Amino acid sequence: MDVNLVHQVDGPTHDDWWCPSSMAGVLNVLDQFYKNGSSASPVLQGATKHWDEVLMSRYYNWKPGTMKAGYTQGSSFKLKADASDDAIDTMAKNAFVPLMEKMLANGTIIEYEIDTEAIHAQAPGSFYLFYLCPNADGIDKVNAALRETLKANPMVAPAFDSVVDFSAHRDYLDRTNAIYK
Repeated sequence: MDVNLVHQVDGPTHDDWWCPSSMAGVLNVLDQFYKNGSSASPVLQGATKHWDEVLMSRYYNWKPGTMKAGYTQGSSFKLKADASDDAIDTMAKNAFVPLMEKMLANGTIIEYEIDTEAIHAQAPGSFYLFYLCPNADGIDKVNAALRETLKANPMVAPAFDSVVDFSAHRDYLDRTNAIYK
């Protein structure tokens, strides 16, 4: 469960999510929500807007355990029309994953994921980077590590800039309760 900390006009205030390893897993959990009536909860009935997303993560990792009141930092990006078909994979393998694995190993984060839409509710080419920190200091530590990564490898930023349309970029900051198995 996430509660959005930076509210935007007509933006989300909260979200509920789960991470099975297959589309059947997604649909089985969704069926359980419908069968027990939680999909028609008073919170959802009183919401002025509602939407669903089905995201797929090819790059992710986590530490098992329970997180109460952690901080999730997220960013959404849109690829430029002329970006190569492997742009997300190239950026993930060469920049994002090595940084996130380092942050996971030293305890700065407890989970990260790079997501694309499995069911396209938006135009293809969008991708998301999320990471969950056990405390607020973690966000500062990730940002500092990102700055150091960019200094150590001056080709990362120009490569990222060459494939991403930043006019569609958005950031998210949530308080998160989660259980990872």
